[in-house]
Amino acid sequence: MAADYPDIDIAPFIDHALLTPTATPEQVEQWCEEADRFHFAAVCLHPAYVKQAAELLHAKNPKVCTVIGFPTGATTSAVKLYEAQEAVENGATELDVVINLGWLKAGKTEEVHREIAEICEETGQTVKVILETNLLTDAEKNLAAEICMEAGATFLKTSTGWNGGATVADVRLLKEIAKERVGIKASGGIRTVHQALDLILAGATRLGTSCSIDLLRQRDNLGKGG
Repeated sequence: MAADYPDIDIAPFIDHALLTPTATPEQVEQWCEEADRFHFAAVCLHPAYVKQAAELLHAKNPKVCTVIGFPTGATTSAVKLYEAQEAVENGATELDVVINLGWLKAGKTEEVHREIAEICEETGQTVKVILETNLLTDAEKNLAAEICMEAGATFLKTSTGWNGGATVADVRLLKEIAKERVGIKASGGIRTVHQALDLILAGATRLGTSCSIDLLRQRDNLGKGG
């Protein structure tokens, strides 16, 4: 590993993401095989592919993660809850839920809390709440994070990747707010091993990326002094 970075195995941090609109069942099979082979934390897929992934990863270590209310967060609470419950019935054990950003900005904090709390309580699974940090002020990030932690979220997640990606500054801010109470998932635009390592060193405990295999190759090159 290059002198600037400690020797960190990044694979266990990675949620191997396949969230393009054109994702196919064949790609899902590939992503699940890769997640198992490289010991990634999870695969992160659209809800339509949860059942397939759960069958492929049965009795294997990678978790099956899906997205709820993705990518806008603007579906109704009832729809989000149904989507989350159906995903769990189909085998998902991790749910990446987009908050209602309009509610947050309008000061409807009770509604934001109620929506996340209901999903946490009714599913009983790991909930990573997507804050979409690039669309929020620091004060709004702080408010959203506190609401979601109080509602029972297991992770605070930076981004969907549709409105900009994770930054070291946002990860540091969320880590400071979280004070070790929950995990921090950095997601969106993570394409280099230097980005990945910088985000981990800033406090990220998960990384959401579709470039997982390339990141491992880059890490190996770093180890060779490349």
